[in-house]
Amino acid sequence: MHPEVKQDQPGECPKCGMTLEATTPPKRRTQYTCPMHPEIIQDTPGDCPKCGMTLEPMTVASDTDDGEFKAMSRRFWLSVPLSATVLLLAMGEMVPGLGIRDFLGAAFGWIQFALATPVVLWCGGFAFQRGWKSVVNVSPNMWTLIALGVGAAYGFSVFDLLLPDLLPAAFKSAGGHAPLYFEAAAVIITLILLGQVLETRARGQTSKALKSLLDLAPPTARRIGRGDDEEEVSVDALQADDRLRVRPGEKVPVDGEIIEGHSTLDESMITGEPLPQEKGVGDTITGGTVNQTGSFVMRAARVGENTVLARIVDMVARAQRSRAPIQGLADKVAGLFVPAVVVAAIIAFVVWALIGPAPALAYALVAAISVLIIACPCALGLATPMSVMVGVGRGAREGVLIRDAEALELMEQVDVLLVDKTGTLTEGKPKLVAVETTSGFQESDVLQWVASLENASEHPLARSIVAGAAERGIKPGSVTDFDSITGKGVRGTVDGHAVFIGNARLMEDNGIDAAALSDVVDKRRARGETVMLAAVDGALIGAVAVADPIKESTHEAVRILHDAGLRLIMLTGDNEKTAQAVAERLNIDEVHAGALPEDKHALVEKLQSEGRKVAMAGDGVNDAPALAKADVGIAMGTGTDVAMESARITLVKGDLRGIAKARRLSEQSMRNIRQNLFFAFIYNGAGVPVAAGVLYPLIGTLLSPMLAAAAMSFSSVSVISNALRLSRTNL
Repeated sequence: MHPEVKQDQPGECPKCGMTLEATTPPKRRTQYTCPMHPEIIQDTPGDCPKCGMTLEPMTVASDTDDGEFKAMSRRFWLSVPLSATVLLLAMGEMVPGLGIRDFLGAAFGWIQFALATPVVLWCGGFAFQRGWKSVVNVSPNMWTLIALGVGAAYGFSVFDLLLPDLLPAAFKSAGGHAPLYFEAAAVIITLILLGQVLETRARGQTSKALKSLLDLAPPTARRIGRGDDEEEVSVDALQADDRLRVRPGEKVPVDGEIIEGHSTLDESMITGEPLPQEKGVGDTITGGTVNQTGSFVMRAARVGENTVLARIVDMVARAQRSRAPIQGLADKVAGLFVPAVVVAAIIAFVVWALIGPAPALAYALVAAISVLIIACPCALGLATPMSVMVGVGRGAREGVLIRDAEALELMEQVDVLLVDKTGTLTEGKPKLVAVETTSGFQESDVLQWVASLENASEHPLARSIVAGAAERGIKPGSVTDFDSITGKGVRGTVDGHAVFIGNARLMEDNGIDAAALSDVVDKRRARGETVMLAAVDGALIGAVAVADPIKESTHEAVRILHDAGLRLIMLTGDNEKTAQAVAERLNIDEVHAGALPEDKHALVEKLQSEGRKVAMAGDGVNDAPALAKADVGIAMGTGTDVAMESARITLVKGDLRGIAKARRLSEQSMRNIRQNLFFAFIYNGAGVPVAAGVLYPLIGTLLSPMLAAAAMSFSSVSVISNALRLSRTNL
């Protein structure tokens, strides 16, 4: 009731007694989800109950703290010196003549215990928590194997240290000592932590671009009150319809419309175009763009999570968390693989216990632990999500916003591309393209008459003519007796002269001979242009041609898409002649003119029934049904909201070449995923028998659990490194 009343604390209005309301809209509560299992959503941070992966926030904020990376780094750097020391102690026992065990006596095992325990229980405690959750939730995963392997090595060593007399003789060497595996348990945890540090850092790099995008918006804005008083407020406190002043050099705080003043804005962060754009009253502007020259007042239209910038960030973040269908294969394999590995570890233990050399049970335990550790399917689980996260982030840098991983996978399979004409192939705004004259008249004379009369009309084509005249420095004159004749044109009096502008029927009705320009008119109309004849005082003086220009980038985009093997079909509600003219100039394969929204939707269904993979590119409300029905809907970022909401890919720059980039990105991402899955499958398939001891007859020793852990970590690092290559790929 009284917006001038403001205070920092809740309370009641001193003027009317109403309860004061918050001026800052409440922020959306952050929820957390698993990148590999997006159906897992909870209100607090934690670990995924299915795979043990750390849950990630579903919203992106510029001030988020990468707590997981820091926590894993602290654990890792604490574990390094402790595990290195316990490793040196254990390895020293194997050096002939050194006699570390004899020198330290009973303290030998207790020192290792003291060094390894904080590494296993504190630094590696998260691994046991995740492993236990996997058992409780009946979702065996990589942490199941890690917890079993490390737990067996550490538990056996503690038992041997505390109750050595209860161990069977088969565990003991000729000297009467049972082996301790404290060093194996500690080093395994350290290597696992190394893998976690690398993984969390890689995931952090994929979101760094998103956070930097958020930072493009300024933290504060200058709000103008009802009394024209200005105050600096947080951007979070802004509401729709607020008036804001933007001075030279400042960033536009939110999306809106200029209501006073004019300026040039650097919009490169949205459009990718380096040249500043002229903006005046009535023009829409985007939050995060940079005001360069003039000062202006704007009306806020979209604030908070509804701005273009916030929606772009949210769309990319959701896409990075989504799953590609190919991930289902990895999930199925991993789900069967973990129980199979446990069985393989048991078999290895039994076989070595029965036929292995003395101490047989010690060999059996080493083989079982090595199988559990080396078979950890972490590389398998990372193979797809890492490539998706990096690929989607790479696309975002190029202005290709991919809504979900399935679209990223399907794009490489597309063989038919349907494109709308207006706003997709063309600029979507009619422009004055030519002025034809009859003998004795100059272009400027004709345009002066035409622009003067059309300035009184509200028709879109009239506005384009007036705008074209203004670009040529021609100012319209005054008009009286203006009249619009439906289906024919307009007439009026300009500076005392009777002026007619319209089609041949208007000229004929008023006894004006238009034959002098008939050939010119026919040629221009054949090119898809709209031509209007002009006459003054009963005599034909010329004609003006208006057309929706083809975007400069469209020719190159069509060529690239044809080279990629795509069949291009134009769908448009425009007339057949105009559509065919545009199609011929662009070498479009097929044209459907006069298409209604239901016609576009029906064509998509028809092509899909023929086994085609269909992509649809459009920018308007009429394209939304077809965009939603297509295998991959592609919206122009310069189009309507409903089109962008219906599509799975949005081209921020409204440039059709973005489709070619999306296609290449899809091909390279899927190739990267297949490489990662191959590495993971081959590694796990070959690693298990090696860890079980099939090479023992050849090399005379078993694979150490520490080496198994190093190999397991290396497989994860190789998958992460391969995925990160996508960030440097050329599109």
